[in-house]
Amino acid sequence: MSKLFEELDYRKTPLGDLILQRRRFLQLDGVEVYEVKLGDAFLMSSLFHEVEVALSKLGLAALAAKDTDVVVGGLGLGYTAVAALEDPALRSLVVVEALDAVIEWHQQGLVPLGPALTGDPRCRFVHGDFFVLAADPERGFDPANPGRKFHAVLLDIDHSPRNLLHASSAAFYQPAGLAKLAAHLHPGGVFALWSDDPPDEAFVEALRGVFESVEAEVVSFTNPLLGRDSASTVYVARKAAA
Repeated sequence: MSKLFEELDYRKTPLGDLILQRRRFLQLDGVEVYEVKLGDAFLMSSLFHEVEVALSKLGLAALAAKDTDVVVGGLGLGYTAVAALEDPALRSLVVVEALDAVIEWHQQGLVPLGPALTGDPRCRFVHGDFFVLAADPERGFDPANPGRKFHAVLLDIDHSPRNLLHASSAAFYQPAGLAKLAAHLHPGGVFALWSDDPPDEAFVEALRGVFESVEAEVVSFTNPLLGRDSASTVYVARKAAA
């Protein structure tokens, strides 16, 4: 039987102390949970991953392409990326992650979904700042193919367009930043974003200024720790077709 609590990794990062830990919740019949903390804040937990999966499912369902090339911004525990690999139309996946420790967790098998990602030849990790790359369409998200365009970009990094991990990403959520992101997409391509906040009408309007269609879908999920449902938002924005 595994320990009730175990710290699997600890790193100093420019954003704060990064911790990967594993816990067993006796009140949940001993279920084993992986958690990531940045400073004093919990970034993600394997106990709640329905919305990360929904981000992939909803974003890729909006595509009309048959052989799709996809970018995931933010690796985390890997749920969004693995859900993308399950899409039968997916041809290639580039996962952009700013923290090299997170990539190493997957490569070393410290997190459960690591083998699924590292063992799939369609998936490749890129160590880089998603927001810096998003602001430079000529450089692009794929270092091996500068300026390469994609069919979808799925983003799960900040808590929401207003609740940021770092102030440096604020410009991305403005019309000019979203327009640069759209330049990475093929005509008809999709940008999908996870947010822990309710739908934000001001952000929806910013998306509508760049994309042809925009939807904000509330995704509910059971929260056994609180004994009630919780909810997050997935935004899906589609670029005009040629």
